[in-house]
Amino acid sequence: MSELFHIKGHVVIITGGAGALGSSITKHLLTVGAKVAVISRSQESIDQKMAEFQAISDTIAGFACDVLSESSLDEVRKKVMAKWGRIDALINAAGGNMPGATIAPEDSIFDLKMDDFRKVSELNLDGTVLPCLVFGKEIVQQGKGSIINISSMAATQAITRVVGYSASKAAIDSFTKWLATEFALKFGDGLRVNAIAPGFFIGKQNLRLLTHEDGSYTERGETIIANTPMKRFGEAKELNGAVQWLLSDAASFVTGIVVPIDGGFSAFSGV
Repeated sequence: MSELFHIKGHVVIITGGAGALGSSITKHLLTVGAKVAVISRSQESIDQKMAEFQAISDTIAGFACDVLSESSLDEVRKKVMAKWGRIDALINAAGGNMPGATIAPEDSIFDLKMDDFRKVSELNLDGTVLPCLVFGKEIVQQGKGSIINISSMAATQAITRVVGYSASKAAIDSFTKWLATEFALKFGDGLRVNAIAPGFFIGKQNLRLLTHEDGSYTERGETIIANTPMKRFGEAKELNGAVQWLLSDAASFVTGIVVPIDGGFSAFSGV
């Protein structure tokens, strides 16, 4: 592999790093020689994954931390700096949805629960902005580094039902472009902020939404496949190449973009 793509020795913080997509990214980063600090809301989730991570590399640290708590994030920052002395990158993979911010098939927008809508917005948007503020300071002081946010197909196209998730992910796109501009203009061309927008991946949260117990697709699953030119769902490992590229010097002139990783879903008109 070209030296441009190497991230060996880079210190990478990944929020939501014990989740389905986050843990796949974590394992890949460890495989290519990065030092990874995984943040998860519960110590239990970290403990469940730590043996898998340590089997790949001992350059791993796990921290139970609430991404909505600036003080909690700052404690992690201090520990990472004490352990490795630098922060080269941040990946904001923490996020999610909840039923009250989702419109059931038999309901309409008027059944939306605003408290849940706010919670989803807070988790996805504030839970990205706060880590950028806390860990971004170290990256800026260093003069070089990369931040990767996680967007979604729901950010740019109307995906039925997931109104809270859609609105907050659209905000992630805007914040990514804004922060990329802010960093480059005020702190120099060594600071980059981008996002990836995963297409449809089957995980625990959406398993029964997209597939029946026998493995066949639900009506919603069939609709997604019909509108995905590659005619399949994605696999978590298919995010890793784009992530490594955005973290590396191979993307040194790339900032403020959102990369779709979606099997062509965002390009297809449906006709």
